[in-house]
Amino acid sequence: MGQPQKTVDVVVGGWFGDEGKGKIISYVVIIDSYENAGKGGVGTNAGHTVCIGGRKYQLSMVPSAFTNPNTKLYIGRGVLVDPKILLKEIELCEIGGRFYVDRLCPIIDQEHIDRDRTNYNKSKLGTTGTGSGIAQQDRVTRSDKLRFAKDVPELSKYVADVSSCLIDGMSRGEKVLVEMTQGAMLSLFGFETSQGLTYPQVTTKDTTAGSACADVGIGPTHVKDVIVVYKALPSRVGTGVFPGELPEESQQKLRAEGKGEYGTVTGRMRRLGEWTPEVFRLAKKTADMNGATQIAVTKIDMVYDGNKGERDYRGLTGDARSFIEKLENELDLPVTLIGTGEDVFDIVDRR
Repeated sequence: MGQPQKTVDVVVGGWFGDEGKGKIISYVVIIDSYENAGKGGVGTNAGHTVCIGGRKYQLSMVPSAFTNPNTKLYIGRGVLVDPKILLKEIELCEIGGRFYVDRLCPIIDQEHIDRDRTNYNKSKLGTTGTGSGIAQQDRVTRSDKLRFAKDVPELSKYVADVSSCLIDGMSRGEKVLVEMTQGAMLSLFGFETSQGLTYPQVTTKDTTAGSACADVGIGPTHVKDVIVVYKALPSRVGTGVFPGELPEESQQKLRAEGKGEYGTVTGRMRRLGEWTPEVFRLAKKTADMNGATQIAVTKIDMVYDGNKGERDYRGLTGDARSFIEKLENELDLPVTLIGTGEDVFDIVDRR
């Protein structure tokens, strides 16, 4: 068998999550015909929304790449798994014959959820109440009570050595798409902003492309491209610093226009912002830290009227193109994918 080839692409968020990674992933996995897709991240604390064929899927376990029926789907051992949620989503997405979860994925048990929800209203850290943070805590402190996917009978037909499966596929020249949940600004390691540190209102691990590869068991030398996703209308769910946040009256106006958003997992209203000089600076930093080779932008139609459903760059309005060009200049990277609507195929593809 040959050596694994450089056939891995990674999609990550460049802000505080909610950038529209699900849309980008669900599009490229179809258009670029990936044979394999692996998911990294924390657990059920982060969700993604995929709209295809008139249906909307709101998921927190199954990879967004499920939209290609020929793609094998994997959850890497870096990810915490809630069996109840996972099994429901496997059925919903009808992926039972092509889905695998690593044998050593830690399990989020009911006890983790109960402990998390006990502190849900008291916490200033923006916990999602899904048990992910508590299970991660048990993992880090090496609790002997922590269960793994291999210990759950209901998951027996799905368990596999995900790293070996992906590396074997790469050795055959197969392509792998790796997705990371949340966004770089939510990394446990934190960032400094004009409003203060992002820490401690962050997630329980690093959320960059390097960590995504580690989560699924792939070395960084196999990566060909890294797509970092940003949103034309920056947002953040929960507490913590938010550079570029709009005044409350401006946010209320946007919500009245139907431009408000809610977190997929928590249902909490997203705080809304704009692209200030500091936001551009931080976006440049997150792109650099992720080793970005290209940029994707979503929700361009929500900020610049007249672009909904557009699939040709020349058809975008002048103000939308000006924003894209400024982003390319500030980040010194090409904007290759531009989301113009909810559906998977509402995208301007400049690749």
